[in-house]
Amino acid sequence: MTTDVTLISSSIVRPQIINQQGREKIHLTPFDLNFLYVDYTQRGLLFPKPDPETHFISRLKTSLSSALDIYFPFAGRLSKVENHEDETVSFYIDCNGSGATFIHAVAESVSVSDLLQPDGSVPDFSRIFYPMNGVKSIDGVSEPLLALQVTEIRDGVFIGFGYNHMVADGASIWNFFKTWSKICSNGQPENLQPLALKGWFVDGMDFPIHIPVSETETSPPSNELSPTFKERVFHFTKKNISDLKAKVISQIGSSDHKVSSLQAVSAHMWRSIIRHSGLNQEEKTRCFVAVDLRQRLNPPLEKECFGHVIYNAIATTTVGELQGQGLGWAFLQINNMLRSLTNEDYRIWAENWVRNMKIQKSGLGSKMTRDSVIVSSSPWFEVYDNDFGWGKPIAVRAGPSNSISGKLVFFRGIEEGCIDVHAFLLSDVLVKLLADVEFLENVANV
Repeated sequence: MTTDVTLISSSIVRPQIINQQGREKIHLTPFDLNFLYVDYTQRGLLFPKPDPETHFISRLKTSLSSALDIYFPFAGRLSKVENHEDETVSFYIDCNGSGATFIHAVAESVSVSDLLQPDGSVPDFSRIFYPMNGVKSIDGVSEPLLALQVTEIRDGVFIGFGYNHMVADGASIWNFFKTWSKICSNGQPENLQPLALKGWFVDGMDFPIHIPVSETETSPPSNELSPTFKERVFHFTKKNISDLKAKVISQIGSSDHKVSSLQAVSAHMWRSIIRHSGLNQEEKTRCFVAVDLRQRLNPPLEKECFGHVIYNAIATTTVGELQGQGLGWAFLQINNMLRSLTNEDYRIWAENWVRNMKIQKSGLGSKMTRDSVIVSSSPWFEVYDNDFGWGKPIAVRAGPSNSISGKLVFFRGIEEGCIDVHAFLLSDVLVKLLADVEFLENVANV
């Protein structure tokens, strides 16, 4: 399908109130700085078609300006400081009110049915609905930290966005969207609280962190052909999830573990994907899980505080054990890993990062093509509650940034109790997965 997108306008939207005196400077933790070369995170919401008489584009821009008054870090820029005394550089977020990018576009040949395939397949052209393709966190020195693209299609509107992951995590970006949509729909709510920043939470560590100049230099592009990835959205109904949880409980034979939907589905995806990855039985396989640290730190941070407060926890085993021990065992590897995490683990990781100073340069590692899965986002994010005044979203999607095989972006489904997993997989792995009876019996849309 040939798809043309017509750019109507592109502008910078600034906060209504810019306080240049005593403006915030947000220092970056090791957890933030490790994302210097990670692509901007991209997400998108598909909405029904609004009435043109509502002038929704101007309303979106005006309300965005008000929302940036509250979520002012998104209107800032990344600032780089050269430390000549020790040949290092430092970074911080300068909340200078420079603004966010707002793009208005039209794709008249695209309809909702083109984007929402019954089998969950994701059309290749969908990437044109997301801004900030190929932009990395370090580019925030000159690029906005948040960009939004509102694309009108034949019978709907797609709001795609890209944001700098060093500034915010999933919890923060969706809280921003909730506020923005409320302002757009109802005007300025009176009960909005001032933004609570995460602050500096790595005790005993000096900031700003000095990074050797060599670690901020990138290698020339490789001449190797990039692997071919395919995207698929797998829909797990409430019954699918209930069946998976029942299977886990029957296999672990213990009531000591609370079986969460996220962990049960993650274990199922991990086993199923690795089964078709062509690895030897003795090879290692890993399941990365993005963990929100806010309530896990000691002392804990405010539950709704703004920032990037994510730690990538890892469950590791061999391919043979993962396939031979069953779903319940795979669940326990994830569950026990998450339950065992302590404040000490985060502190040690941060100290080691500063001591060794190795910034990941692509995704979560160049070998992350067949041996691992990466669980990101969360079905707890209230993505379907974002009503800008013409109806709630009818779908949520992940953009193409940071595409590595095994990336699994979890969203709540549009029906209560359901989960959608937006998966990025090598083409040959996906083909085998779609012929796997054990996998398919617990998925609704394939």
